[in-house]
Amino acid sequence: MRDITLAHGSGGIESQELIQSIFLKHLAPHIQGNGEDAGIARGCAGTFAMSTDSYVITPYTFRGGDIGKLSVCGSSNDVAMMGARPMYMSTGFIIEEGFDIQELESLVKSMATELMRGNLKLLSADTKVVPKGSVDKIFINTTAYGEVIYQNLSAYNLQNGDCIIVSGNVGTHGSMVYCERNEIGLVSSLESDCAQLFGMLETLFVSGVEIHALRDATRGGIASVLNEWAQASNVGIDIEESHIPILEEVRGVCEILGLEPYVLANEGVCVLSVPQKDVAKTLEILHTHPLGKNACVIGKVHTNMPQKVILHNPYGTKRYLEYPQGEILPRIC
Repeated sequence: MRDITLAHGSGGIESQELIQSIFLKHLAPHIQGNGEDAGIARGCAGTFAMSTDSYVITPYTFRGGDIGKLSVCGSSNDVAMMGARPMYMSTGFIIEEGFDIQELESLVKSMATELMRGNLKLLSADTKVVPKGSVDKIFINTTAYGEVIYQNLSAYNLQNGDCIIVSGNVGTHGSMVYCERNEIGLVSSLESDCAQLFGMLETLFVSGVEIHALRDATRGGIASVLNEWAQASNVGIDIEESHIPILEEVRGVCEILGLEPYVLANEGVCVLSVPQKDVAKTLEILHTHPLGKNACVIGKVHTNMPQKVILHNPYGTKRYLEYPQGEILPRIC
């Protein structure tokens, strides 16, 4: 068995062979459903968060990860951004006829590694195979579900005087994907920042620190997050350009291509809105985790010019940091 065929999506013996030889081979320790059409999570109580997303990134393997890793990290991060501990996931694969079996196994192994890293269990999974040309190689959908351990995080909660914190370097994932695309052909050592963020945030959630809003800066980057927050909370946000952590390689890619790192996707960076009184403790906690070692304050919330994000540069001038328009880079995640 070298390639995926339409028969692998028929629900018959070929489907079972695929499940046994690839999916169960690597995912069995994480599967809760035991072969049933749905998995049951017993003893759940309290408040839960759930998020679903479909991943169509091209190329589907890239420096620092692949679509398998990305699908687990992306959905688990969305749950974590609501103050929840990711616990369970479901996943669906849409695979093009002719897709290489070994490539598929590599992606599934990558998912298994991330599931183990996040102590996540699969409640349900599905596979569909479509004729060649119906889909570009492979798409993956994941749904994450978790128990909320920090309440009331919301884009509507920003308050006058809050400080804006980013947990790490921005624009790295988006710049890396640009470099990976054949039509661009740039040479770079950049790797995606793709990672699960709950491990970094868990200590913060139970520390007593007050957090008003939390968001992972994926498509549209920090520019999208900040503009959404400014509009939702009807506040202004001032950002100091010189304070934003950006790798030199990312700056170089952006200069060559005429892009702004603020609108490029991240897959392992989050943005926080925290009252001034808790900034020092928040940074102290973030700095203890590898993903948060470069965390820093980049701006402040105010009541002037509501719903606007103002970017201040080191030369004393300022401009609007606009909400990203159009599709900066298709199939970034």
